[in-house]
This record gives sequence, C-alpha cells and structure tokens, in this order.
Amino acid sequence: MQAHDSAIRAAQYSHSDDWLVSADQDGVVKYWQTNFNNVKALQAHNEPIRDLAFAPTDSKFVTASDDATLKIFDFAGGIEESTLTGHGWEAKTVDWHPTKGLLVSGSKDHQIKLWDPRTGRCLTTLHGHKNTISKTSFERTQGQLLATCARDHTARIFDLRMMRDVLLLRGHEKDITTLAWHPIHRNLLSTGGVDGSLFHYLLDEQNAPPGIEPTVSPYDSPDPSNAPAQTIYPAHRVPQAHDFAIWTLDWHPLGHILASGSNDRITRFWTRARPGETIPFNDRYHIGQAAAEAQGIFDRRDARRRQQEEEEQEAEDEADGLVDQKMPTKQPMLPGLPGLGFADGSSMGGAQLPGLGGHASNGPGIPMHIPPPPPPGSGAPPFPGPGGIPALPPGMDPNKLAEMIRNGQIPLPPVPPPNGGQAGAFPPPPPPGFGGIPPPPFPPGLPGFMPQMQPGQQPPGMPGMPGGNANGDVNGANGRRREPLPSQKESLQEQMRQGRYRKPR
Repeated sequence: MQAHDSAIRAAQYSHSDDWLVSADQDGVVKYWQTNFNNVKALQAHNEPIRDLAFAPTDSKFVTASDDATLKIFDFAGGIEESTLTGHGWEAKTVDWHPTKGLLVSGSKDHQIKLWDPRTGRCLTTLHGHKNTISKTSFERTQGQLLATCARDHTARIFDLRMMRDVLLLRGHEKDITTLAWHPIHRNLLSTGGVDGSLFHYLLDEQNAPPGIEPTVSPYDSPDPSNAPAQTIYPAHRVPQAHDFAIWTLDWHPLGHILASGSNDRITRFWTRARPGETIPFNDRYHIGQAAAEAQGIFDRRDARRRQQEEEEQEAEDEADGLVDQKMPTKQPMLPGLPGLGFADGSSMGGAQLPGLGGHASNGPGIPMHIPPPPPPGSGAPPFPGPGGIPALPPGMDPNKLAEMIRNGQIPLPPVPPPNGGQAGAFPPPPPPGFGGIPPPPFPPGLPGFMPQMQPGQQPPGMPGMPGGNANGDVNGANGRRREPLPSQKESLQEQMRQGRYRKPR
C-alpha cells in the first residue's frame, strides 16, 4: 500500500487499537482505520517527524520533529493545540506517560526533557548521555521508570520519584538505536543496536561478566540520592539478529512474541525456546553464519538461494503493486464536449469513437471521414468527394418565409390525426407532394401470429403484454380506464355489496 509520498518515519496505534497514525519525512500526519482506509491528512511540521505518541485517553497525540519542537494535536479535530520549544537541536523521540499528564522527549542536544502537556512548560531536564538520544520510553506497568538509549553505546533507567538515573545498561559495542519494555514483566527490557544486535536485560540481575566486580543498587544504598548508578549487563544476547541496524522493537500485548524491524528490510518475530531446547542458542543469529556453517546447522548456499527467491518475489509483488496503484490515463469522459479543449488543440484529446478508425482533420476537433454513397432511388444529391465540404447555403429571411406562407406558395402542414401523440402508434402518412423518402410499407401478416395491418390500424395486444386502443385503455375492455382511483368510501361500499364487510350492530 502506497501510504505516503515520502519515507514513513513513525507510526503508532491508539490505545484502543481503533486508529493508526503515521508520519513521514515531509512532516505529514495521516489517520488510518483498521482496514487501512485513510481518513485524514494534515501538515503537522515542515521538517521530518521522527516520533509520535498517543495520550492515555487517545484524545490527543504529540509529535517530535527535526525542527526542534514538539506539537500536541487534538485527535478528533486534527487541530494543533500547543507547541513545545526548548530543545537546541532536532527532537528525535517522544513518549506520553501511560497514566499521568507527562511527556518525555529526547534530542540531538544530548538532553532529556520532561514536559507538562497542559501548559507546555518544561518541568526538568535530565542529563546522563553524551550523544544523540535515540529513544525514550516510560515503563507501562507502574509508570515509575523511564528508559532512554543513545548513540553513546549505553542505555539508562531513570526513577521518576528521584529524578535520577539508577541503572546503567552496558554490553553493546556500538550505538543503541531502540528499546522496548516488556508489557507484563516490568524488569525486562530489550534493546536493538545499529550493528543488528538484540539484547535482553533483567533489571534486577546484574549479570556481570567474569572479572567485573558486582555493584550495589542505589535502592540498597543508605543514600539513594547520591549513590552511583548500578551497571547491568545483558541476560541474553542475539548478536546477529539482523544484518543491519535495528530501528524498532515491539512486544506482543501478551508478551510472548517480540517483533524487530531492521534496515535489512526484514521483520523478524522472536519467542523464547521451549524447555530443554538448546539448538536455538547455536543458530546463526547467536553464533554467526560462519560458526553455524562449520557446525553443519546452516547452509550458506541454500540461504543465498532462498534470499534470492524472496527478493525476486518481493520485486514482483512490488511491481504488481505499483501497476495497481498507477492513476488511470486522463481521457475525456465524453468526446467532443464544447468548451473542453485538450493539449493537442482538439476537443477530443486524440480519442476516437468506437468503431471508427483514424482520421485526418482540417480543423481542430472536426474529423473528416469519406461518407458512404447515398442509397439508390433516394433522390438525394451525391455527396462531394474527399476534397472538402461545400459551404452551407445562406439562411432564409424569416420575413420572406412568412410572406410566402401567407401567399400560399408554401402549404401549411396537415393537422396530425388524433392518435398522433399516442405511444406505440404508427406515424401518420406523409402530406401530398412530399418529396422525401416514403415510409416503408406495412409488414405482411404472419401466419398464425399477426394479421395483415392496414393504414391507421393499431397492432393487437400480445399475450401477457399490455395493448392499446383509441380510448386510451391499458388492457382494452377488460382493464380499468385511466381515471382517478375510487375513494375510501366507494371502496367500502363495494366491499359491503360483495358481502365481505358488515357494519357492527
């Protein structure tokens, strides 16, 4: 489906799952129903929109753009309510608290800001990252934690009650591009990296690698406000989840499937292994293609063949989709409409009537066909050759025509017979001295079906079909004449005469 004219940068379902809102590189926001019917489009920003989020009630949504601003819109009316300014560079991410009137945004200026959506005022600014903020997300279960990640290879967990970072997530060798909270287990966080790696963190388990001293959580420190953040390492790693950067992660609402989208144009769905299974931890996503091929659990040639087939099928589907989405060629609905000119100067735009071949034209919109010869014995003069059309004779003076009628030089037309306007009647005979083509003779009678017709005689009615007569009856003598319907009183009297109705005593 060709949804936007430029690259789609953000898409978000409403909490009721009834609407989808998408935003693109040109700053356009579009509303979609669940059947992907586009209902509304609005120009929200003049720069690319990087992220958007719905309010808990779905009555509003907020956008983050490269113009360094956040905008809050009324969803029903599509009207901008407020603009939040304060970032010094592009706003890359935004999220709305699941239960409170609180917004969080991250920017290229390395800052994380919390906003009051009612007043548009910045409540506080959180510092901790040393590079562009790529994702911010509130924890959905209790709403007390805020997760952020940046291009400094780290992710941080902030406690909103203390307004400080309490956990530092390490393990990625390159930039972290996205993250996602588990919808049920509030201590499980998944992150995706620019190198295609996918890590899972358990926030209540440090999982320190060998040689790293364990640290104490600020919650266990006697002075939580001043204690350093505890470092957390991945509980599970998928180093080769994708071949390119992972840009989005999202959990199924029940929490048993994780979807990941990447720049390799592949969306993968992940689930945990069944109890006792160890093969999934030795596949190419965990140990790499070379190691998996060495162990005999991966065939590079078969993978290339499958990838080529998938690419060919995708290209075929894309070509079919582009053909289906092409607009129809602009052609005139009715050829030769007066006043509707086309680029070629004609009134038909180069279109031809069905059944007529190509033609040459001496003027715009005037096709010049060679006419057929006149029928023999018609008395009409022969048509001129293809050299051209003779000029029409000059019009007659109306005063001269009236004088000729008064002098009797031109006879008046005869009065039509009484049934001349009746539907289905044969036309009257031509007046005396008529020089045109005489009407065809009456058809001979068909044996056993229709008798010989005489001039002025009407055809009889056919079985099952209504007939007509000079009196205007619909069904002849057996049918009701075209007269007003009987009144209710007359109908009642008729029913009483037939004995179907009696007055109560």
